Amino acid sequence: MSAVGTWLTEPFVQPFMQRALLASLMVGVICSVVGCYVVLRGMAFLGDALAHGILPGVAVAYLLNGNLVVGALIAAVAVAVGIGLVSRSGTVREDTAIGIFFAAALSLGVLLISTIRTYATDLTHILFGNVLGVSSFDLWLTGILGVVILLVVVLLYRQLLVTSFDPVFAMTLRLRTEWLRMLLLVLLALTIVVSLQTVGVGLVVAMLVTPGATAYLLVRRLLPMMTTAAAVGAVSAVGGLYISYYANVASGAAMVLVATILFFVAFLFSPDRGVVWRWVRR
Repeated sequence: MSAVGTWLTEPFVQPFMQRALLASLMVGVICSVVGCYVVLRGMAFLGDALAHGILPGVAVAYLLNGNLVVGALIAAVAVAVGIGLVSRSGTVREDTAIGIFFAAALSLGVLLISTIRTYATDLTHILFGNVLGVSSFDLWLTGILGVVILLVVVLLYRQLLVTSFDPVFAMTLRLRTEWLRMLLLVLLALTIVVSLQTVGVGLVVAMLVTPGATAYLLVRRLLPMMTTAAAVGAVSAVGGLYISYYANVASGAAMVLVATILFFVAFLFSPDRGVVWRWVRR
């Protein structure tokens, strides 16, 4: 085998690296597809709130010796539904409800975690990710949740498209806009849980926003935007793993930095919206 071939295959000889590769690819694609709605609807703050809202579920699961991902899943869905119900009537604006639940969930999580004497070492991977520690159960759970998320996006593509670009028109078509909004919140919560093991709470918003923002600079329609974002997410995931292996750095952070580099390349050189080409035209 050539030197290049050895360089490409060496990181994935071990089973734990193979699991890490599969998990990273799934997370990169799922985050990027759902992230397109996050970018188009301006939901980055909501994604951050849901990411930190999982902490109480993680802490409770740890105290009960349960599965941390399952605890995070329950907490994320509960926070998403809570935000949707409180802001549904219009009495409280959505950003206000997000801020309330964000602060409450984060405070409760910190309170519970502070009762765990060994939380600094045992729960660090929740905050920063540990893709190299992905188990077979985590991989199966990520795959099942990922299939459910992508299936819902495919089946409700047109409805979510209309409500994202023109909510008023969606109401005239008698689409269930509030139900679709709640469903999107739950999808976002599931996506965050899927990304938990790979990039952690601190970096999940970056994987949700950056590939979608990159695709937004390159294409104009939603479906090509999703496919482009998925490609950016996949390249970021694999590239981050290579950097993590050969430079011996945190894998989640490396993935986010690769995605950020791709964003700035698109920001500068996108054919229609790139800063450099606009400057050249002038």
